[in-house]
Formats: sequence, structure tokens, C-alpha cells
Amino acid sequence: MTDEKENKERILIAEDDPVSRRVLETLLKKWGHEIVVANDGLEAVRLLESREAPRLAVLDWMMPGLEGVQVCQRIRQDTTRPYMYLLLLTARSQKDDLVRGLESGADDYLTKPFDAQELRARLHVGKRILELQDNLIAAREKLLYQATHDALTGISNRGVSLDALRRERSRQTRESGFFAIILLDIDHFKYVNDTYGHPAGDAVLTEAAQRIKSCIRPYDTLGRYGGEEFLIVLPTADGPGAACVAERIREAFESQPIVTERHKIAITASLGIAASGGRNTFDAESLLQMADEALYRAKQTGRNRVELAAPPEDSGLASAQLPVADDAIKAESH
Repeated sequence: MTDEKENKERILIAEDDPVSRRVLETLLKKWGHEIVVANDGLEAVRLLESREAPRLAVLDWMMPGLEGVQVCQRIRQDTTRPYMYLLLLTARSQKDDLVRGLESGADDYLTKPFDAQELRARLHVGKRILELQDNLIAAREKLLYQATHDALTGISNRGVSLDALRRERSRQTRESGFFAIILLDIDHFKYVNDTYGHPAGDAVLTEAAQRIKSCIRPYDTLGRYGGEEFLIVLPTADGPGAACVAERIREAFESQPIVTERHKIAITASLGIAASGGRNTFDAESLLQMADEALYRAKQTGRNRVELAAPPEDSGLASAQLPVADDAIKAESH
């Protein structure tokens, strides 16, 4: 498929007069451009709306089907496409006409008969504008990524994962249903940093994120909650379903050591689960507190465990650690 750089080198000519069209083709090919030709305004719109549309266009004002200004208006209506540089050619020289052309969405204009070197200069300006536009978009996307992702692991940061939790709670308010969260903490992570060094600790965190991602669905949200803690938001999952996911994650941590440049580091993880749905629905803050308390129990009762928070009204029932050999969990794991 033609890439964006090639699209900026290609130029569409929309000119119904065969002599003028031939002159333009000869000049632009001489200057190293690939040419795409439209014989009228309707064909110009079709070509400019295609997937591999050129991003530079020279449009005659007076054309059958659609005039050049109408082509500009149509193209500017779609703000989802990469920006196109549109140059109008016109025999009109009245100020009102030129203003109308620019207001229609044209970037610039040349009056006929045009000077070849002036056309070349205007096209160079168009290429620079497209490059600046692309650089601005790339910079904006980079800043957005940095604002929403954890720099070390590449997964969502705390703010994004908390937003996902609040969205699921809002969706549940509208549609009912279930969802659950998992708080995960890497066991004895301070020991890893103290024994193997912080670079090794960073490698452990990065690999931990990848192991969690391998155990969850594409539409689940995984975020670094802080330090060695991770938050997982599971849409449509109830408590038992989230427990199956958590057990898969626990086994993924325990199954094999993490290999760094100099060490093989065995790690385990403790996980706390809280679910909302049915008769027991909770706001985001309550769910976080419940999951945190379940995680604390997993830590206090030996680590390398999964704990499911009991609803407050069922607090008299102990939240037992989920057995590793549970048949349902085994089935889900495979």
C-alpha cells in the first residue's frame, strides 16, 4: 500500500481542458512527481476520497460535474482524513472570487496563465505544510501516549486504569450486569531490587506486565497501579470468573523464573479480587478498597495466593484462598 510519504509526492491534476492538463502533466513529471489525473470535479472527489489519495492537488476552478471550489468544500468536510494541500487554478482575478476560493477550503491559488516556476514554488510550500502537519500530529500522539502509558512497562498508567474502572461502573449503572477488578502485587519485590539491583527489578516489572497481558482479554484494561502493583479491570466478569483469570495469572508468575541479562529470578504474585453486580453493586472507591483488603489477606496468609473479597453483608463468611486445584480454574486455564 502507498505510504504517507509517497502520497505527498503524488499530485492530482483536475483539469478538463486537455491542453492545460498536458502542460501540467509535463511540468510535474519533469519535477519528479507521480501524476494522478481527473477529468472533472466528480472524478477528482472520488480520487481524493480513496484510500491512497494524493495529498497534493491542483484543481481547475471551472470544471464539469463539480467546480474546483466545490471539490475543496467536499474534501474539507471529512476531518478524519490526513490533511490535503489544495491549489486552485483560475482565470478569475477579482478579489471577491479569490476570497471565495480560499474560504471554500483551498490553501492557495494561481491565476491563469500561470508561471511554471511560481507553480513549482507553491507546490514546495504545500509539501512543507504537509510535513509540518504530520510532525505536529506525530508530536501530539507521542504526548498523548506518554500521558496515558507507564514509561517502563508500556501498559496503561494509574490514571487510565482508574478511568476504565469508573467507566465500567457507569456502564453497570446504565445496563446492570457484572464487572470485576484485580489488584496484583509482586511478592518480595524489595528483595529483588536489593539483591539483584534496580535494573533487574525493572526487567521483572516489564516481564510481569507481559505475563499478565497474556492471561487477559484484549478488551480488559491492565494498568500499573503504583510500584510493583497492577490493576486489572474485567468487564462482564463476576467473582468466580475473575478468580479464574487471577489464578491463571498467579500460575503464569509461578511457572518459570524471569530471565534477565545476568540472573534468573523466581517471582510470585498475590492477587485480590472484588466484583460488582447482581445484588451486590459497589462504587469504584468501594471496589478498590475491597480488592485492596483481599490483597492484604493474600499477603498475610502466605503470599502467592488469590483472595476474593466477600460483599460487606456477607462479611461473616471467610474469603477463603481459592484452591489451586479447583476444577473450574483448571478448565479455564486450558
